[in-house]
Amino acid sequence: MTDEFNPTPTPQQPPPPPPVQPFASASPYPPTPYPPSPYAAMYAPRPRRSAGFWLAIIGGSLACFGLFIWAIVWSTAHAFSADTASTSGFGATEHIAVVDLDGVIMDADKIDTQLRKFGDDSSVKAIILHINSPGGGAAASQEVYHEVVRIRQEKHKKIIASVESVGASGAYYIASGCDKIYANDASVVGSIGVIMEWTNYGDLMRWAKLKSVVIHAGELKDAGDPTHDMTPKEAAYFQSLVDNMYAQFVHDVADGRHSTDDKIRPLATGQVWTGQQSLPLGLIDKVGGFRVALMDTAKEVGISGEPSIVRPASAKKGLAGLLNGESDDLFPNPSKLLDHAPGFYFMWK
Repeated sequence: MTDEFNPTPTPQQPPPPPPVQPFASASPYPPTPYPPSPYAAMYAPRPRRSAGFWLAIIGGSLACFGLFIWAIVWSTAHAFSADTASTSGFGATEHIAVVDLDGVIMDADKIDTQLRKFGDDSSVKAIILHINSPGGGAAASQEVYHEVVRIRQEKHKKIIASVESVGASGAYYIASGCDKIYANDASVVGSIGVIMEWTNYGDLMRWAKLKSVVIHAGELKDAGDPTHDMTPKEAAYFQSLVDNMYAQFVHDVADGRHSTDDKIRPLATGQVWTGQQSLPLGLIDKVGGFRVALMDTAKEVGISGEPSIVRPASAKKGLAGLLNGESDDLFPNPSKLLDHAPGFYFMWK
């Protein structure tokens, strides 16, 4: 190509090369996006918390800790507060105490402590034992019986037994030490007798090819071992113990009911009677429920109108009971796990 004003031909410039795409793929397909790395979020910088956030966390933690300490202090103070709580007749100066005797009797300490407290309280004019129990351990039942008799004699305070559904065996033993016994028509009363029992698992051990090894001194030291059958001498030995306890039971009931052993012994067959049946037998004094026993007792001790009732404070459970050593719910006594010895019971089954 020539210019009319410049006859010298100008060389033609080649077109510029196309821009090079970095990491361009020769594939005709569009590139596939890579998934995000799982480590990206791990190492990603976290947003900084504000000062207000940390103040709220610290303040909330301190508040929870303070609330926990307050709950412990309140529970402890409440546990050590007055042991009795009035249920009626607020402001009254004369009361009738009610002590509940429920379930199987295996420990006398709790009932004895409650009886002693009310026995020493001059504002308590009488005590009602509200009984609903089939009895229990022979020694425990006997101990409560003697505590009832002691308070009646030394404190000159009336103690009345009111049987709800069951007042049998050891529970009746205790009731017989009271001034009077009330029972409903359909209450179960009596069962004067002694029973001794344990489970013999010797056959099970032999089946499992286990052998009990016992070293003892004294011919009857291992009498009642549940791994071997009872010998005739052991049976005679245990029967003598049961007979002796039976005689004590009969005598104490006769003494408490102002009767004689000869009159009580025919009734001491271990059987029970209804409240309606037991009245003509002399086992109770009056057919009637708790309300009847309460109002009759109030009149006898000179309380007119609606009597004021006091009861022992309810048993402490959970944290408060644990702090005061009164609760076995969280940590049972390990010694109970070792209690496999044969037992003697004043109990109706």
